[in-house]
Amino acid sequence: MTRPFESVKILDFTQVLAGPYASYQLALLGADVIKVERREGEDMRRTPLSREWADRGLAPAFQAVNGNKRSLTLDLQKPEAIAIVKKLASQVDVVMENFRPGVMDKLGIGYEALSAINPKLIYCAVSGFGQTGPDRLRPGYDGKMQALSGIMAITGHPETGPTRAGFAVCDVLSGATAAFGVSSALYQRDRTGKGQLIDVSMLEATMAFLSGQIADWSVAGHRQTLSGNQAVSRRTTANLFKCGDGHILLAVNNEKQYRALMSALGREDTLSDPRFADWFSRNENEPALRAIIEAALAAKPAREWETILEDAGAPCASIWKVEEVIDHPQIKARGAIQQLDTQYGRLRFAGSGFKLAHGGGRLDRMAPELGADTDAVLGELGFDAAEIAALRAREIV
Repeated sequence: MTRPFESVKILDFTQVLAGPYASYQLALLGADVIKVERREGEDMRRTPLSREWADRGLAPAFQAVNGNKRSLTLDLQKPEAIAIVKKLASQVDVVMENFRPGVMDKLGIGYEALSAINPKLIYCAVSGFGQTGPDRLRPGYDGKMQALSGIMAITGHPETGPTRAGFAVCDVLSGATAAFGVSSALYQRDRTGKGQLIDVSMLEATMAFLSGQIADWSVAGHRQTLSGNQAVSRRTTANLFKCGDGHILLAVNNEKQYRALMSALGREDTLSDPRFADWFSRNENEPALRAIIEAALAAKPAREWETILEDAGAPCASIWKVEEVIDHPQIKARGAIQQLDTQYGRLRFAGSGFKLAHGGGRLDRMAPELGADTDAVLGELGFDAAEIAALRAREIV
């Protein structure tokens, strides 16, 4: 079945996470992504989680966002490599990069130079702060963006202070934004015939996902604070609670759900308690209500309560570890985790976060070894074996 981007060719200079995550989403949907790396490979190939995989140049974090891509090595400091890039740019639909603003221009392969060669080219640049503005040249890192964007100001507990999210949330939000930007530009080009520059700022991409919190302040003057595990609804029963063997997250946000919760806990008596008559009084008497709920929850383990409460109509979830949730019955039923049989055994990866009725995202092959497709890509450009050998001998590829 044809996938949405099977006719799209992408020249991908991105590295680490934000950019590669973006091009990975498009590769899952069929795009031919040619990943350009320096001859020694990008740093993510050798992250220090697993020495075994780092020695192979295939660290898990690298594999997670580089499946379905092809690897081409080039020394961009050499004119012959720049000539190869320009030849490729004349044939591709999209160029993606996440260098600091100006780096590609200095190499002679920035947007202006490449769009002159290919006016229909879509050029996506991902950076910390965008291509313009006083901070344009400052580096962008996920932790820095979590601190700067407002995320850390609302994440954590007052008694322990701000904390960053447990994953690189700003990187992946920026990558998702970039993939959406490229998709939008491709759709527009189909109607106008024109290529264009997509300027993705990690800071702005992150803030776009904080739209509710921004409006709380800009419209109502509400100052956000550290909210711990409290839901944005500010409902007393939408929070983390202790139970028999740990914790459970209750997502009880309306009156029907509240009544279901208290009934399932065997505390119907609280439904007529004036201290808990409505959400305002429940908030005012939060310590007393929490004590009642946690006393009831102490009787059973979290997973058991998860089933009981969900069946009763009180939304909740126990705390699942990553190694557990990938085998969750719901995840298995939908085939959400992609499986590949490789020379290293069966490997599993996250795929697209959505399904299409036909032609959806699919992982066909694992992340490429460094330079694995250099000969093939150069051959497609018209280089013969002797010419490719000469390029290798001069350490251009």
